[in-house]
Amino acid sequence: MEFGLWEKYYEEILDDFGFSRSGDEESAKLLDEILSTHGCLTLDELSQIVGFSDKFIVFGAGPSLKEHILILKENYDLKDYVLVSADGATTAMIEEKLVPDIVCTDLDGNLDDILLANIRGANIAIHAHGDNMDKIATLPSYFDSVIGTTQSQPVGNLYNFGGFTDGDRALFLCVALGASQITLAGMDFGDMVTKYSRPNLEEDVEEADEFKRKKLMYAEKFTNWIAENESVDVVNLLE
Repeated sequence: MEFGLWEKYYEEILDDFGFSRSGDEESAKLLDEILSTHGCLTLDELSQIVGFSDKFIVFGAGPSLKEHILILKENYDLKDYVLVSADGATTAMIEEKLVPDIVCTDLDGNLDDILLANIRGANIAIHAHGDNMDKIATLPSYFDSVIGTTQSQPVGNLYNFGGFTDGDRALFLCVALGASQITLAGMDFGDMVTKYSRPNLEEDVEEADEFKRKKLMYAEKFTNWIAENESVDVVNLLE
């Protein structure tokens, strides 16, 4: 999605959640400065790395995630797919002895597991926004093979492919990488949240709060936008 089109959705999100555009822009500038020093991937470089397939699987952190991982392991030849995890879903994949090719993260998932995935070969799409500036200031230099993203105006080394949550941003990244097919695993868009999405939960699955439900509504909205407007087949294992 071009930024000119994305911006109207972005302004809606800023208004709906009360987020600060200047905070997003400041965080993006900081991430760009860090990546300029430590090095980062371009979209073309990442495209070459995952160019072995135009079929992608995006793993979200919804309640169906573990069930879908088992279905995929039993019925799919996963070597034929580019595996993309949305932040905390990386932990479930590591638990099931899968390594994503790409992790899309704003650094609020289990960082030990994301670092482990990176050590095992995963490329990391780090997203800067106003609420994670403290993590942006300290963590990106620990990772290799990083591509930077922002939800505000792209700056320097950073991209904005579209999307709001880790899950739907992962889908937009797949589209930018030339996906012809995207299979969704653990992308429930419901009223429940898991420990993979919120590591501080007391239970494995709990009812989502209003803030999380609203985010999931946007995630579903942007997923549907991709299915309706991009030249890619989107298949949700829930269906």
